[in-house]
Amino acid sequence: MSVRSRPEGHGLPPFEQIVERYGPAVLRFCAARAGPADAEDCFQETMLAALRAYAEVRDANAVRSWLFSIAARKAIDQHRARARSPQPVEALEPLAVTHGPAPRDAGLWARVERLPEKQRQALSLRYLGELSHREIAGVMGTTDAAARRNVFEGLSRLRREIGRE
Repeated sequence: MSVRSRPEGHGLPPFEQIVERYGPAVLRFCAARAGPADAEDCFQETMLAALRAYAEVRDANAVRSWLFSIAARKAIDQHRARARSPQPVEALEPLAVTHGPAPRDAGLWARVERLPEKQRQALSLRYLGELSHREIAGVMGTTDAAARRNVFEGLSRLRREIGRE
């Protein structure tokens, strides 16, 4: 079944409206998770996968967290693909890889990158994706309380680090 031949009363808007509404937040999330260089590719892969599966969506209220779940998996795929592919270098020396969104405060997001994976993902979803704790839990496959705790722990750790300086 195509997106355009959706049964009446299904309750989902056309996919174009979904992209307009959630696209900017998903793109910010992709930049935070896959890195600025791969953000566009990650975003495009996310939207293509979402378009293919859109006819299967049953709950119109879950579209936002569904999109972010897809984006999270696509960001992981980007990291795996990058790790598998050799990168040419001029000189053989240690390279520092940063995967930050490079938004408003690059120093702060550099600190976020050093957080444990769950805290980093929860903070990215909360502040770049603007997701609720319930939506974060859906994306991360955990409980609301665990999502809330990951955001809290990540913020607490960042505050302690900044306070030490």
